[in-house]
Amino acid sequence: MTSAALRSRAWKLLELVTTPLLPSDYLDLVSPLRAGADLRGRIEAVHPETADAATIVIRPGRGWRGHRAGQYIRIGIDVDGVRLWRAYSVTSPANRADGRITITVKAIPDGKVSNHLVRRAKPGTVIQLDQACGEFVLPETKPAKVLYLTAGSGITPAMGMLRDADLDDVVMVHSAPREEDVIFRNDLHDLVADEKLRLVELHTDTDGMLDVTRLHELVPDWAERETWACGPAGLLDAAEEHWAANGLADRLHTERFRPSVVVAGDGGEVTFSTTGKTVEADGATPLLDVGEDAGVLMPSGCRMGICFGCVTPLKAGAVRDLRTGEITEAEPGVLVQTCVSAAAGPCELER
Repeated sequence: MTSAALRSRAWKLLELVTTPLLPSDYLDLVSPLRAGADLRGRIEAVHPETADAATIVIRPGRGWRGHRAGQYIRIGIDVDGVRLWRAYSVTSPANRADGRITITVKAIPDGKVSNHLVRRAKPGTVIQLDQACGEFVLPETKPAKVLYLTAGSGITPAMGMLRDADLDDVVMVHSAPREEDVIFRNDLHDLVADEKLRLVELHTDTDGMLDVTRLHELVPDWAERETWACGPAGLLDAAEEHWAANGLADRLHTERFRPSVVVAGDGGEVTFSTTGKTVEADGATPLLDVGEDAGVLMPSGCRMGICFGCVTPLKAGAVRDLRTGEITEAEPGVLVQTCVSAAAGPCELER
């Protein structure tokens, strides 16, 4: 008998012994980061950045294929007995010497996962991982002059790029409510001291919101720079309008953590047919949030309409795309992205 046949027979015997579980289930308990297992990571440290933000150090499993600076990863973590998925930018360089990766998370009001990671996550916790994705990255040929335009937690993908690429001429315009709210403030000022960055730091509580039409005062050569912008929708909408008005739309690259929302409809009664739950929803709240708030186990991913990890069958009624206002009506086989869709009257989802 060949060695392959012997291994196959041994595995089948193990399956008989471990039923209803599989042998791999026990291997996952002993070695969750092993080669061949579902991709996982282990939290190794949690470093506070501000009062409501922290950097999570993760050791990825052997199936990890690496990332490009600026990309994001989806993580799955159990919160109060429910596995929830969220997407976060990778803030470590692409070739960190110890093989670890980091994400930096800002706790948002009522954010189940963000608050758990910032305030409750402990070293040793095993989480689920997806491979890195996203197009908010530097090109292979590095630009001569770069501008990062960021606000709040929008600094996270830009920080991954700053740590990864040694660029000759980099300016960052970053805004946060107060000095103590600036994520990575010490790291940024270290880069300034090393003459690797020119930083324009704005505090909106005292300086007011950034008016992108005043960029020529803050960064006189802004139009000559390839720009990466990340932050609240209002900032990105204004930046896209300003760059387009100056004929420079192709020099602006944006990353949105939440989709732009158009004027929403009236909402309606949402029924989750599998679980039998029915709730009232307004016309502005994503169906993903509606379901999670109702205790329905909803698939999710990037939460911004990119990865299609949240697609769900629409069995009845209609939904509105919060980015475009487009109405989708139920018919056989129709799937909707619940993270960017809201109720447009009564509707039924297969969840």
